[in-house]
Amino acid sequence: MGGTITTYAALLPVDDRPAGTEQRTLVIFGASGDLSSRLLLPGLGSLLAGPRATGVRIIGTGRSALAAEEWTDRVRSAFASRGEIGPVAAETLATTEYVAGDPTDTEHLRTLLELAGPAPVLYFSLPPAVTTAIVEKLREVDLPAGTELAFEKPFGTDSASAAALNRLVGSFVPEENVHRVDHFLGRTAVLNLIGLRFANRLFEPVWNAEHIESIEIVYDETLGLEGRAQYYDNAGALVDMIQSHLLLVLALLVMDAPSTMDAVEVRSEMARALRSVRLYRGSATEAGRRARYAAGIADDRVVPAYAAESGVDPERGTETLAEVTVEVDTNRWAGVPFTLRSGKALGVARKEIVIKFKPLRHLPSGLHGGRDGETLRIGLNPGELSLSVPALGVDGPYTMGQVFLDATLPSSPVLPYGEVLNGILRGDPLLSVRGDVAERCWEIVEPVLAAWRAGEVPLEEYDAGSDGPDGWREAAGPAGESAA
Repeated sequence: MGGTITTYAALLPVDDRPAGTEQRTLVIFGASGDLSSRLLLPGLGSLLAGPRATGVRIIGTGRSALAAEEWTDRVRSAFASRGEIGPVAAETLATTEYVAGDPTDTEHLRTLLELAGPAPVLYFSLPPAVTTAIVEKLREVDLPAGTELAFEKPFGTDSASAAALNRLVGSFVPEENVHRVDHFLGRTAVLNLIGLRFANRLFEPVWNAEHIESIEIVYDETLGLEGRAQYYDNAGALVDMIQSHLLLVLALLVMDAPSTMDAVEVRSEMARALRSVRLYRGSATEAGRRARYAAGIADDRVVPAYAAESGVDPERGTETLAEVTVEVDTNRWAGVPFTLRSGKALGVARKEIVIKFKPLRHLPSGLHGGRDGETLRIGLNPGELSLSVPALGVDGPYTMGQVFLDATLPSSPVLPYGEVLNGILRGDPLLSVRGDVAERCWEIVEPVLAAWRAGEVPLEEYDAGSDGPDGWREAAGPAGESAA
């Protein structure tokens, strides 16, 4: 696919501040945990290795006791995973420290804030209940001016707890200083949806129900549980992926154009779009389906049945494959089904958005073949575009067929977590989830979760390494019927 692809980065104002001129202190609660070592610190390392690097000091804290050298080695290892450690990252390594303690103890919090200095960023890499307990204690201490709070997902465990946490945080920190982290918003392929939609004449004029038949947002993985039972068995595929990541992708797909690439404008359009999302046909039992994997071979690895995985409670009935179909109740999108699907231990790692355009209404006499409409596939990992268009001569001079125009989207050396952290450290909430959006994402899926807990939708089964349960068809709508 020739020509120029306008990227998200090209739409943003240039930040011409010299690297390292505005050092912030990042206090990581839960710093000794897996997420910090596996995602957060490598993401920060990727940011510090590039031209947008800005000075940052890290203070890790947690209940676990870590020697200073052990903590520094963890940070160094995370940074080194992104390549050679440059001067900005080296400065961060030289100043980092770890302070063990009870995060719900006010004296411990005061000690951390004194060490952090002015305008710190407090990052909560912890479960919602622990995060809430710490935030309640933060109200008892004097926060430095400009303090920013960053919360790892999930934000709350349902819409009520998310709303309660929003009220609690909002009682002493302004919304623009609150960052609800969803690293999908830092993915280059996801960010490039903005450029794809709003910076060209090709797609935006036909980005509506008049021309589009259906849209799928899919994030299927070949990986199984991978030792994450403590979190995953309480969440499941629907909460882990659809409630947060994929609904935010949906918002970017269906929202109207913002007037500027400003946090207020972009996040307001995303919120407006999600307020219009409804379950397909208004039925929680028809709109969603669920399944979990049995033993099998996925990606050449022997995978035990999910129910037999260490740490899993089989009686909980946690799904490892979830699919929810919604519609967007606006004039632009009325009648178009949007299917959001994610699963584990599947045969193919399918991570893409599939936009199916409507078939031709009329084919001139004398032309043969199907009247299939165009299909646009947007890869989420890796970032790719593939557009299939009708063309003559595929199977004869007057026979219609499909040809494919393919392109690779520009990639970024900065990992998704690094992209989100860049906004947090610079005080820009553009890539952070707004409070009302966090609540709305829960509200959309709660009827489906309630129907599943009540046993109104069967928990089906599929072999690890397969495409899913028998009868689940690609591009299917509610309860297996065709989305067309």
